[in-house]
Amino acid sequence: MTSPPSWTHALWDSADAGTWYAARDAYAAAIALLPGTRLAEHDVWYRDTLPALVTSRTPMHVTHEEMVRIAVWKMARGVWRAPNLVLVRNNAPGAVEAATARAAGLLDLPGKALAAVCELGGVGPATASAVLAIMAPERFPFFDEIVAGQARALGPVAWTASYYRKYAAALVARAAVLGEGWTATMVERALWAHGVHAGARG
Repeated sequence: MTSPPSWTHALWDSADAGTWYAARDAYAAAIALLPGTRLAEHDVWYRDTLPALVTSRTPMHVTHEEMVRIAVWKMARGVWRAPNLVLVRNNAPGAVEAATARAAGLLDLPGKALAAVCELGGVGPATASAVLAIMAPERFPFFDEIVAGQARALGPVAWTASYYRKYAAALVARAAVLGEGWTATMVERALWAHGVHAGARG
């Protein structure tokens, strides 16, 4: 069996807050390392613009146009799957708003919130997590393979709701250890940036 790369658990095993902050602050630079001329633009929109739009609505929800762009962002940051994007685009606008509004009312029941978004065509746990991370970043980190590979005891990545629940719980717990100012989403971004800079992609 091939040994995992030496970087795999380096950040996860660190108790040094400064190391974690440095990894988090390297996120934008990690985005710039990936191919795709519009990824940086989509990422700024996802991180800085979309949360205010979604959380200002009652009930919180995302529009069809936003769901499509979330899927584009998710694939640009990870693996591009054109057939999935077609399925996401084929969802009726009303269905997107209804499913994500329903999820917003189920945030205290993470499994049901995830399932509500996953009812949409082309939306699996990873894309659904990207929606929920906007609504409740302290509880729903984006589901990413580079990040999952660094978290101890999760086992091989499985793109399932049950695996995501373990993944989210691990990142929520790490945010609690890191203390004030940290959310599960911030932990995810720090781990992802660490992985990219250490050569997890390319």
